[in-house]
Amino acid sequence: MRVGLAYNQKRGEMDDGQEPPSSTAKIQAEWDDPFTIAAVRAALEEHHEVIPVDANNGAFDILRESHPDIVFNIAEGSFGPCREGHIPSILEYLNIPYTASDPLTLNICLDKARTKEILAFHSLPTSRFRVVAEKDFSFNSLHYPMMVKPLYEGSSIGIRDNSLVKTPQEMQDRISWLLDNYNEPALLEEFLPGREFTVAILGNGKDARVLPIVEIKFDSLPSGVNPIYSFEAKWIWDISSKPLEIFECPANITPELRAEIERICLEAFRILRCRDWCRIDVRLDAVGRPHILELNPLPGILPRPEDNSCFPKAARAAGMTYNQLINEVLGIACKRYGMG
Repeated sequence: MRVGLAYNQKRGEMDDGQEPPSSTAKIQAEWDDPFTIAAVRAALEEHHEVIPVDANNGAFDILRESHPDIVFNIAEGSFGPCREGHIPSILEYLNIPYTASDPLTLNICLDKARTKEILAFHSLPTSRFRVVAEKDFSFNSLHYPMMVKPLYEGSSIGIRDNSLVKTPQEMQDRISWLLDNYNEPALLEEFLPGREFTVAILGNGKDARVLPIVEIKFDSLPSGVNPIYSFEAKWIWDISSKPLEIFECPANITPELRAEIERICLEAFRILRCRDWCRIDVRLDAVGRPHILELNPLPGILPRPEDNSCFPKAARAAGMTYNQLINEVLGIACKRYGMG
């Protein structure tokens, strides 16, 4: 087959750790580095001709003229709360099949509040929340401590160690900072104090399956910091040259807890109409009940084990190589389209 590979590639210095990030760093925060893009391409080229498609202003013309049989989509987009849906929308306009979720699901899942509203409507557990779009707001009945996050960012962007707030002043300060620097609303969530997990799902319909669950081990973080997977934890303290022992896979949990986490994640995958693959973040409340934090229907897939990328880590625990994972996702999408 002729397989398109749609991606956004990081370019230039990303000034990791700068707060607030530069405009370039913010736009490219979820883009893939050249090594990852090359690894995905190499995996696909084991069996197929690959057409690279940089998801920039020229992507429409490249896709229209080359018209691949299917596109392996890892493009995160550049601007706005619907950025992850840009390339899939173009592909649907051109009637080109592609991997992963459609624009509606991608855009809803990027908006954490819309996701939580849908989960709550379907009685799936998620922490109580509120969206704040302006500094002058009246507070309601949420309980401290709370997490304060940007409404539609990923990769822990805008989530710092001080995003866990315990007083009205801390909350106000953090909301003001986010509104000033990210030009988007803030999401307030009641903090869940228990263990945290991330859950990789492959497949569609009755064939959807959960890979070995990954636990985030907060005791590996520097002493005195909050037990959250912050920007510092993900991009500053845990680096490929000196990775933290921050993940355990498979997670050491009871069969009962594993079954409940798998149940709510597969149900969320179905309700949000995710396709082919997705990574879902889960955290336990004070009595050990799992709640869904968010869904990531375009999961990160850094190929090197030392990069601590959770979906490939779960795949390796399931006995899959990186190349097998990439081609499995492509095969799942082909099956969904009825392609041989």
